[in-house]
Amino acid sequence: MKLQKQLDNLPKDPGVYLMKNKSGQIIYVGKAKSLRKRVRSYFQKSRNHSFKTQALVKRIADLDYVVTDSEVEALILEATMIKKHNPKFNIRLKDDKTYPYIKVTTNEDYPRVYMTRIVRKDGAKYFGPYTNVSAVHKTLKLLRDLFPLRDCKKSISQNKKEERACLNYHIEKCLGPCVEDIDVTKYNKMIKEIILFLKGKQQDLIKQLENEMQEAANRREFERAAELRDQMQAIKDITKKQKVVSPDFEDQDIIATAHEDSLACVQVMVVRNGRLVGQEDFIMEGTSVEAIDETLTAFLKQYYMNINYIPKEILLEIEIEDKEIIEDWLNEKRGSRVYLKNPQRGAKRELVNMAQRNAKYNLKDYLIKSDYQSRKPLKGVKELQTYLDLDKPPIRIEGFDISNIQGTDPVASLVVFENGRPKKSDYRRFKIKTVEGPNDFAMMQEVVERRYSRIINEGKEMPDLILIDGGKGQLNAALEILDDLGVGDQPIFGLAKREEEVFVKGEPEPIILPRDGESLYLIQRVRDEAHRFAVSYHRKLRSRRITHSMLDDISGIGKKRRESLLKHFGSLDKIRSASIDELSEVHGISEKIATTIYNYLQEHTRP
Repeated sequence: MKLQKQLDNLPKDPGVYLMKNKSGQIIYVGKAKSLRKRVRSYFQKSRNHSFKTQALVKRIADLDYVVTDSEVEALILEATMIKKHNPKFNIRLKDDKTYPYIKVTTNEDYPRVYMTRIVRKDGAKYFGPYTNVSAVHKTLKLLRDLFPLRDCKKSISQNKKEERACLNYHIEKCLGPCVEDIDVTKYNKMIKEIILFLKGKQQDLIKQLENEMQEAANRREFERAAELRDQMQAIKDITKKQKVVSPDFEDQDIIATAHEDSLACVQVMVVRNGRLVGQEDFIMEGTSVEAIDETLTAFLKQYYMNINYIPKEILLEIEIEDKEIIEDWLNEKRGSRVYLKNPQRGAKRELVNMAQRNAKYNLKDYLIKSDYQSRKPLKGVKELQTYLDLDKPPIRIEGFDISNIQGTDPVASLVVFENGRPKKSDYRRFKIKTVEGPNDFAMMQEVVERRYSRIINEGKEMPDLILIDGGKGQLNAALEILDDLGVGDQPIFGLAKREEEVFVKGEPEPIILPRDGESLYLIQRVRDEAHRFAVSYHRKLRSRRITHSMLDDISGIGKKRRESLLKHFGSLDKIRSASIDELSEVHGISEKIATTIYNYLQEHTRP
C-alpha cells in the first residue's frame, strides 16, 4: 500500500529515482524525463520486461526520488548516485574505485603531477582513468625526464622562499620553485605543455616547442634552444610509434563492447590528431548480451564523469537510445559540440570493428585470469590442510599480530581470510588494556582471551585455523588461554618470520612448508596483512598522542583551539610547515597566538 501511494504521488518532472529493498538498501538508481511515467512503467504487467527487470521489481519495497531542473542534470546526478551506492541491479564499472588517474594540481601556484586514485572537485585537472598502472608510472617517468617538474609534497607558493633546495634542483631535475629560481608564469607555461601531452596533443606540443626553440635561437640562448630540441625529439620518437588511423587528423574516442554472461568488456581507443595514442579496457558488471545499448549508455555516463578532455567525435558500435541527452551533457562538459556516431561503413566502421575485436580478446583474457585467480587461493587452502594435517580445509583463518614500541601505544590486530581471500568486514583492532611495558606474550594472551571468550559466549563458531605471528613463545602463550577457555583442541599455529617456520602444538620441531607452494604464500599473506593492520593502527594512535601532547604544551592552546588547528590543517606536519599568516586564518587563532604556535613549533622541531 505504501509503495502504491508513492507511485500515485510521483511528479511528472525530470529527476532520479532510487529503488530500495525491504532492508532499505538501494538496489537500483535510474533517471527519467518524467519520473511518474518512467517509474510506473516498471509495474505495468502489459510490458514485456526482461528477466533482470522482473527480478528487480520483485525486490522493490520502497522508493525515493530527487526532482531536477533538466534531464541533463538528472543524468549527472544518476551517474554520481550509482558511483556512491553501487546498486546491485545497475550496470557498473567493476572495481572503478581502484582505477588510477594522473593529477595535475593546477589549483596550486607551482603544480605537481602525480598518480592518484581519488578524484575530487578541487580545481585540479585529472587525466584517466587508466587500467594499466605500470603504463601510468612509465608516463610519469617520461614526463619527469622531459620536464624538470617538482615532485615534493611541500606547500609552495609565491613569496614563500625555502632556505635551501633539494637534491633534484642541484642535479637539474627540478627548476627550484621552492627557492624562487623560476617564477610562476614560466613554471605554469611548462605545466600547459604537460597538459597538452596528457591530452594526446603531441603534434601541437611539437609545434609549440619548435617555435620556442626558434625564438631562443634568435635570442642567442643556444643552451635553452638545445634543451627544447631534445624535448621535441623525444616527443617525436613517441609519436613515431603511434599508428595513424585517421587521415583527417581528428580527435576521436572509439568505443565497443564484448559480452559474456553478466560481464562485459568495454574497449576505448583514444585517437588524437588522427593517431592512436592509447587504449584502455574496462570490465562492466550486471550486463547482458541483449543489453548492449544499456551497457554503452551506463559506461558513457560513468567514464566521462571524470574525464578532463572530451573529443569532438565518439564512435559507438550501435546507436543508443539516450544519444541526444548524453550529447547535450558532453557538449556542456566540453564547451562545444560533441557527436555520438554509429558508422555503418568505411574507415570509421573499421575502427569500431577493431575496437570490438580488442574487446573480445581482452574479455577472454580477463576471464582466464579470473578463473586462475579464483582457483589459486583455494589451492593454498587445500595444501594447508594436507601439510598441517588438519581434519578439514581451513576455510576461515584468523591471524593475530601485536604492535608497540617499547610497550608504548600497544595494539593488536585480527585479520580474517575466507577461502584464501581477505574478509575485511571481519577485521578487528584491539587496544591493549591489561599489560604494562613491552611484553608481547602477555599482550597476545589478552587479545586471544578477549576474542574467543566473546565468540564462545555468543555461541559462534571458532575459525578453522588460528595463525599467530611469532614462534614457540607466542604460540604457547595463546595455547594457554585456549586451554583455559576449554577449546585447547582448536587448530592453532605460529609463523616465525626469519625462516618462515610453522610451529605446531606439542611438536619440538617446526614444519617447513614448500617455498614455492601456495600454502606458504597464503599464510604469509595472512601474517603480513595482520602486521600491516596492526602497525597502521599503532601509528595512528602514536601520531594522535604526539600531536595532542605537543599542541597541549603550547601556552594558550586548549582543547577547542587544538581541534580547530587539526581540523583545518589535517596533521601536525602541516601545522609545523604553516606560516603565521596561515595559522591566523584558523577560527579562534589570533595573530598573537599564531606567533606563539609558530615560534614554539620552530624551536621544538628537529631540522
